[in-house]
Amino acid sequence: MSNELSDFAEQIIQFEKKKHLADNDIAFSTQISVEQIHNIKSMKTQPTKDEVNALTKFMRNYK
Repeated sequence: MSNELSDFAEQIIQFEKKKHLADNDIAFSTQISVEQIHNIKSMKTQPTKDEVNALTKFMRNYK
């Protein structure tokens, strides 16, 4: 397995840093489990299409 993060995982990590959020903040708003968000970021699992859509929508609309 490569040590490089996927573009989507990197996007989530940078968003959390910029907005000072944790996985649980995103999980609460997207209804995706904290464990699944962590697994997506660490690339242990691939996000489903619905998870990608929910996370993308959240990051796009977060103020």
